[in-house]
Amino acid sequence: MKNITVIGAGTMGNGIAHVFAQSGYNVSLVDVSSAQLEKAIATITKNLDRQVKKELIDEAGKNAALGNIKTYTSLEEGGAHADLIVEAATENVDLKLKIFGDMDRIAPEGAILATNTSSISITKVAAVTKRPDKVIGMHFMNPVPVMKLVEVIRGYATSNEVTSTIMEMSKNLGKVPVEVNDYPGFVANRILMPIINEAIITLHEGVAGVAEIDTVMKLGMAHPMGPLQLADFIGLDVCLSILRVMHDGFGNPKYAPCPLLVNMVTAGKLGAKAGEGFYSWTPGSKELIVAPSFQ
Repeated sequence: MKNITVIGAGTMGNGIAHVFAQSGYNVSLVDVSSAQLEKAIATITKNLDRQVKKELIDEAGKNAALGNIKTYTSLEEGGAHADLIVEAATENVDLKLKIFGDMDRIAPEGAILATNTSSISITKVAAVTKRPDKVIGMHFMNPVPVMKLVEVIRGYATSNEVTSTIMEMSKNLGKVPVEVNDYPGFVANRILMPIINEAIITLHEGVAGVAEIDTVMKLGMAHPMGPLQLADFIGLDVCLSILRVMHDGFGNPKYAPCPLLVNMVTAGKLGAKAGEGFYSWTPGSKELIVAPSFQ
């Protein structure tokens, strides 16, 4: 297990590529956009520089990590010799099903196919392949180079051998893997998203304002970040997608997304990446300013 292919060069994909490369694996980073690949390498370089500044690694370690990464705009080129392929594309079921079909066709017979999905069924994506026993979930947390947890999700047919391999590999990355079974939202988002949704409902019903809700959760529950700030950081569209997966999967009204969340996503107020969600986000500023809509 030396050659790793990561599909998707966005926030999660470049973070996953970073940690594998820093741990000595040969990484092929694949994205349809060459501009996105250039941006990903710039981000990885910046994050490695930050680690050098904090004396977590030295300059030689940074250069070695960057030297372990090659970029491709074609899965045929980037995935043909992979021991493990980690899909980190947009959280969209149809897109993931297509990618897994392509991964199964292109990857060597013995390769393991993993997805970084935060909620979509591992069993469902495995079903479009001829190797469901070798399909597994590796749900990294954002930011990947910093956060220790990896949810390792077993699909219905995932083998014990593949699960053990991915658990050990996650430890080799300096992560703490936790094995969970394949049900909507897994563990992290099954618990987190209802908290975020309830915070949005509390705002929607006028119980308290944005800053007040987040302050209660930070000071009263010792959360490092309030649920509305966290929702902005995750992306409100991602939160909505996960809630819909759980609502559809369980058929339980307690997972129904708040209408305010639906409206905000429809209006393009997606959080930090869009510049506005529950807060206004200014590039380079760490100051939290409640968005005009909620002032």
